[in-house]
Amino acid sequence: MAEVLCTLALPAPFKEMVRPRASLDVLGRIPATAGLVERLHAQPIDVLCPQLRDPITAAVLDAALPRLRCVALYAVGYNNVDIDAATERGIAVSNTPGVLTDATADCAVGLMLAAARRLCEGDAAVRAGEWTGWEPEHMLGLELNGALLGLVGFGRIGQAVARRALGFGMRIAYATDVSVSIEDDLRDRVSEMPLAELLAAADVISLHVPLTDATHHLIDEDALRSMRSTAVLVNTSRGPVVDEPALVRALQEGWIAGAGLDVYENEPELAPGLTDCRNAVLAPHLGSATVATRSAMARLTAQNTLDALEGRVPTNCVNPAAWASGAPSPAP
Repeated sequence: MAEVLCTLALPAPFKEMVRPRASLDVLGRIPATAGLVERLHAQPIDVLCPQLRDPITAAVLDAALPRLRCVALYAVGYNNVDIDAATERGIAVSNTPGVLTDATADCAVGLMLAAARRLCEGDAAVRAGEWTGWEPEHMLGLELNGALLGLVGFGRIGQAVARRALGFGMRIAYATDVSVSIEDDLRDRVSEMPLAELLAAADVISLHVPLTDATHHLIDEDALRSMRSTAVLVNTSRGPVVDEPALVRALQEGWIAGAGLDVYENEPELAPGLTDCRNAVLAPHLGSATVATRSAMARLTAQNTLDALEGRVPTNCVNPAAWASGAPSPAP
């Protein structure tokens, strides 16, 4: 019988879809690479379903050969997988795109609101007994009506954030280095700007780019210093897009007014000093954390797994060239 291994248990309907076709094992933890290699040597599998925190290196892939046919990620991002090594070995890699758009956009707007209006900072002050009553200039923040939202990246999630921000009366501009298809309802309501100009002009910068060599530390010290001192930075994309130690200095020294973060450079560790920044709203990677979205991700992961087991290129395969020499036959 086909064998499927998950590092962590996935929500319904993953188990319900996969178990009729394969034996399913769940480690229940994020293993060290050496531990995962040992497990794969000991018990061969056909499909591996890791988390974004699992480094899927060439050594991990080799440990699962010759049987492994697919790495079915429970995530949109796949920067934790050595895609070149997987492709060279004829191993498909799949992800779960599309279903996270609205949930992540909601999270980005929530972080923007909380940071701009200093809501978490205020909450902490009330809980600590520091609030002594209403004052005319106490804890003033950024008014979003009329403010310029700068979206770095303008794909599905960036455009979903734009729609929500328009409801607050914000002006919208975006910067992108790839060709994008803008939906009809947004085309006449947004403008494109070079990144450097956008950083200097925007009241809020929200990041919506994948992690690549080009976007690693895209928001570095120079970028942060170029932003307005009243600006807010929001990141729901990938942690390493921001130079986190530089961001800590920016928050501490007032280069920018605040930040709303859902992702971090070395999750779950944070850069020293970040938790001391009261002008930072820190969420524990909740972008896709709704019941409906996590269930939809589980369904896609299960479908990708079943595709691979049946000898089909997974529906959401990010490296179809892995099967270019001919798809494997269905797993027994």
